[in-house]
Amino acid sequence: MNKVLLIEDDPVLRENTAELLELSDYKVYTASNGKKGVNVAKEKLPDVIICDIMMPELDGYGVLEQLGKDIDTKYIPFIFLSAKTERKDIRKGMNLGADDYLTKPFEESELISAIESRLARAAILQEIKSSESEHGHASGLEVRNIHEFKNYLDDNGQEFEFAQGDEIYREGGNVHMVYLIIKGVVKTYKLDENGKELITAIYNADEFFGFTSLTSQEVYEEYAVAIEDTVLVGVCKDELRTVVKENHDLAIELMHVLAENLTEAKKQLLEMAYGSVRKKTASTLLKFADKLEQDNQGNIHILRSDLASVAGMATETLIRTLSSFRKEGLIAMEDHNIKILDQETLSRIY
Repeated sequence: MNKVLLIEDDPVLRENTAELLELSDYKVYTASNGKKGVNVAKEKLPDVIICDIMMPELDGYGVLEQLGKDIDTKYIPFIFLSAKTERKDIRKGMNLGADDYLTKPFEESELISAIESRLARAAILQEIKSSESEHGHASGLEVRNIHEFKNYLDDNGQEFEFAQGDEIYREGGNVHMVYLIIKGVVKTYKLDENGKELITAIYNADEFFGFTSLTSQEVYEEYAVAIEDTVLVGVCKDELRTVVKENHDLAIELMHVLAENLTEAKKQLLEMAYGSVRKKTASTLLKFADKLEQDNQGNIHILRSDLASVAGMATETLIRTLSSFRKEGLIAMEDHNIKILDQETLSRIY
């Protein structure tokens, strides 16, 4: 039976989560603060640790840092559990060596999946290390998951800056790099036979793009342009192939990223094909609102042509629909700025 240590200062959440884990056939140890958690971890040597961040005595970062100094506990899979979701908080935990990050509130399936994934990863790594020892091979570079890969890119990737409207790469160009967005927003698109843009995806900070292929013969199959001033870090495909080849867990997680991108693209195509004009317009507005930063007045700056391209309709049709939304009090518009006034109603349009 696998052992789980739960470090959580909220007694209700701690008891409920512990009960959930016990019903899932885990042996559960609990601690009410970070200081006690460190002691329990060193005594019980659990198979995985789930730890809140904001706690008395010693916070989650301190717990991870202390356990990382002990040879007996430094390799125990560690999952942060917190309501803090900003990138800097996630980055801080991952830089200290955390394996995953769950935000409150969480679903039971999310928690169990995270634990099982970390346990499986630990088992796979152990098998790989044993195999490498037998064959005298070691990679010398450990990038265990997506978070660590992003950190690796931040530290070792080549940085690029693009102004709003700048082309990052174009269709038919040779694939040289995969990019991570540090700041800004990027759109990728294709051109139809009439030269009309069809936006294939919108990417914002902390997301990858350019993952067309790892083979030397591949070319980009779409254009990429900065929607706003953007900072990227890139890694060349040859280096990426080496990192992926030597870190099997990372390869699996990257496959999940690609699968999610494909799922999102399919949803967009279905909406374009079968959704009503009002539904497609509302859905596209909400997508851009999720991707773009608002100004001090709550506006997002977006070209009507980009909205129409993602929605899959003529720009004139989109503008008429936006005008009806404005009359209904759902949005406000001025020049290229749009302010969403009633997100809930927009999300319910069919």
